[in-house]
Amino acid sequence: MTLAPANPDHLTQRELEQALWSAANALRGPVDPGDFKAYVFPVLFYKWICDVYDYNHVQALDDLGDEWSQAQEDEDYQTFLIPDGAHWDDTYETTKNTGKALNKALVAIQEANPGKLAGVFGDVNWSNTERIPLSALRALLTVFNDPELTLDPDHVSGDMLGSAYEYLLREFAEASGKKAGEFFTPRHVVHLLVKILDPQAGESVCDPACGSAGMLVETVEAVKHSGGNPRSLFLYGQEYNLTTAGMARMNLHLHGVDDFEIKRGDTFREPKLLDEVGRLRKFDVVIANPPFSLQNWGADGWAKDPHKRALGGVVPPTKNGDWAWIQHMVSVMQLGTGRVGVVMPHGVLFRGGREAEMRQWVIEQDKLEAVIGLPNNLFYSTTIPVCLLIFRDEKPVGRRHQVLFIDARARFKVGKSQNTLGEDDVEAIDAAYKRGEEMDGEGGLSLQLVHRDKIREFDYDLNIGRYIQTETKAEADVDAALVALREAQEAMDLARAALDVRLKVAGFDA
Repeated sequence: MTLAPANPDHLTQRELEQALWSAANALRGPVDPGDFKAYVFPVLFYKWICDVYDYNHVQALDDLGDEWSQAQEDEDYQTFLIPDGAHWDDTYETTKNTGKALNKALVAIQEANPGKLAGVFGDVNWSNTERIPLSALRALLTVFNDPELTLDPDHVSGDMLGSAYEYLLREFAEASGKKAGEFFTPRHVVHLLVKILDPQAGESVCDPACGSAGMLVETVEAVKHSGGNPRSLFLYGQEYNLTTAGMARMNLHLHGVDDFEIKRGDTFREPKLLDEVGRLRKFDVVIANPPFSLQNWGADGWAKDPHKRALGGVVPPTKNGDWAWIQHMVSVMQLGTGRVGVVMPHGVLFRGGREAEMRQWVIEQDKLEAVIGLPNNLFYSTTIPVCLLIFRDEKPVGRRHQVLFIDARARFKVGKSQNTLGEDDVEAIDAAYKRGEEMDGEGGLSLQLVHRDKIREFDYDLNIGRYIQTETKAEADVDAALVALREAQEAMDLARAALDVRLKVAGFDA
């Protein structure tokens, strides 16, 4: 049950969000806005841990009275332990070497809670005044030290705090531009993908490229909304970036989720979500928005992968790991109940070579259930067209040996910098997917259920324009060419940016 703030004079959701954004703005100037998240989230989480600790301490004193002991309080009342000298007040009151005190406190708290908080605060060196001047750090801490920003259950409910964290994620994504793709997937896209996969209480859910854990959080919300017990879910994620992995753990904790497993590492070279005998763990729901067109992802060792993820004996291209993500996700799909939902660029639908071989494999093995084309410009990290691919270990009888194609490009709301999917768009696309009946532009959606014999005729090309009746073959070819052009342009932009960095390092700063 969600606890509402006990005092109506305490912060509203909007006031809480504005207060947290004020904390971020305290860094403006000496800290690049794209780096705000690395500083604000650890301080927010630290303050929350300490405020909740103080709240639980008062509760323990009230309940235990003269029989109080620190050991009993720690065992029965505290979620996290705070060692002596590591409390928020200790750090805030250290005015000269505040960064050093903060470093020491965060390390001490992580070491006191190794199973829950190991690595959660990231790797910021708070005493490095070149990165964060003392004045900026003091300004940041001062915003959080405001008595009105007390983050205990009496002042801020779990739902409010979780929503405020999501608000900050969105704001930091706006500030980060294309870098936002490393940690943030627009919530409307996550909402659609989770609705389609329909997680149920008691199931296991995995995101092998979990970013800040938005997809895992959404599965919790979906089960809660349907009346199920969200605490019965088994949540797993792996994330390569240390700071982002910490953000994922914080996000789940602040949403009231304590039973989860987030591993940090390279999903391809060192998958860490393994069972007791070292095999890949299997999951009912596998969901991800992985980095597109990843280069040097580990193709050299894929053919001899001990977990046999090179499905069909196919090793995806060295310079493009899109199908490697799909192979991994399908490999960890639970027998019988397993389903996979993944965001991918349209190029995976028609590029040739080994990617075509993988398309043949998923079609002939009858694992691909649906291809859903989404509107353009939904993501911070890319402007190229994207799609959702849905896989099932066992399809419903009526969809066996067939693939459902949905063209949803016309269902969106125009935004300032990015387009969005409204709730009505999400509901319409999800309903069309679940119904699976032919639609010809009705409500901005076109849909066709295509037998694999037809897909064989097109040499396993899955370009949506090949199968939606409103488009001709010529239009499909043009679509594919335009997508290929935009992918090439984006790759060129990335290469140019990388070259600029190398030239700057070498002293050729124009």
